[in-house]
Amino acid sequence: MQSRRAFNAQLVGSAITFSLIETLWARDLFADSTKPTIQKWMGELVEITKDLKGQKLTDVQFQTKMEDLYKRVDLADLCTLIKLDEVEKKTKLPDNGAANVGFDLSKVEGLPGEVGFGKQIFGCKKGRSIVPHGHANMCTGFIVLKGKWHGRHYDRVETNKDHYVIRPTIDRTFGPGELSTISDHKDNIHWFESTSDTAFIFNVHVIGYDKTIKETSGRLYLDPAGEKLAGGLVKALKMTSAECHKKYG
Repeated sequence: MQSRRAFNAQLVGSAITFSLIETLWARDLFADSTKPTIQKWMGELVEITKDLKGQKLTDVQFQTKMEDLYKRVDLADLCTLIKLDEVEKKTKLPDNGAANVGFDLSKVEGLPGEVGFGKQIFGCKKGRSIVPHGHANMCTGFIVLKGKWHGRHYDRVETNKDHYVIRPTIDRTFGPGELSTISDHKDNIHWFESTSDTAFIFNVHVIGYDKTIKETSGRLYLDPAGEKLAGGLVKALKMTSAECHKKYG
């Protein structure tokens, strides 16, 4: 058993240590090698979002910058920031489609109150999907947090009354740290199916970046397993959410 004097001395020592850590943190005196980098990474994401909305970047240029940013993220830090462990424990993954979980960035040091982008985590059981859909007036970036996905992308070439004409662009397996992006002008339809027992994706999306686009920014559901056309194109019938989830969820 520790004596009361020894215990009190240890407690005071611990208090001094914690106080010193708080002081170093407040004064930004930690060595660069021990500073977390995720705040800087998030700050860069805020800046390129501002540039997109301010039309300093085209949507395709934004995709390139977002992909570069995603390639540089420390995946473990990102998972810690968004509390992926808690999300896994608390989220019941659905038997059809994907769970959609929000997270709070308000306590990330240095970020503005309004970051300019939406953010969420999608999670699926094995064989379940973030069903095939497109968007209008939206840029989106995905990075795989955990598990494996079969990811498919398409370009929307034509919009007609009851169908889209699409061109397949990406069809491959995505594992942790791998990424993809969409915009109105590149890879703007996507579909992710979980191929592991569980799988999670981090998503950032920027809506309404181009005032000249008048279409709604909601999901545009479609069936990519449509009639094959010349030049590798596909006639993809429009679907409702219910129809799409029944077939692909």
